[in-house]
Amino acid sequence: MTPRTGHVGLNVTDLDRSLAFYRDVLGFALLSEGKDGEEGERRYAFLGSSDGDGRPALTLWQQARGPYGEDRAGLHHLALEVDSIDQVRTYETALRDHGVTFAHEGVVAHREGSASGGIFFHDPDGTRLEIYAPTGAEGAPAPSESAPTCGFF
Repeated sequence: MTPRTGHVGLNVTDLDRSLAFYRDVLGFALLSEGKDGEEGERRYAFLGSSDGDGRPALTLWQQARGPYGEDRAGLHHLALEVDSIDQVRTYETALRDHGVTFAHEGVVAHREGSASGGIFFHDPDGTRLEIYAPTGAEGAPAPSESAPTCGFF
């Protein structure tokens, strides 16, 4: 028996800014949001698929005091899978329009000669993200010869 990932929770510094990114740019649906206590400084949002299945896939927790730190233990990156490389490129365009900086130029393969590949970037708090397709990246460059592309960005 192996458990499945139910949802991923991310600490964020500004819930409104993160909601705008994950909802408006990446297309997650807002399922619910709330706050802790009267002051409401600690807010949260549950995000899910836009297909309306109602299950949370991502939760955002406004409780971080600083940006993501890639040098600390914890989340390495969040990989989001889509059906095709064309869909990856659609997200790439939307992210570029939003001013996102990419770790690599365009779609890259997960490793040399791999059919899978995608784009690698950071959210507003610096959390590393990947949008990939399992096939369609044949012939795309691989940034590293010896390590998976998603390993060190």
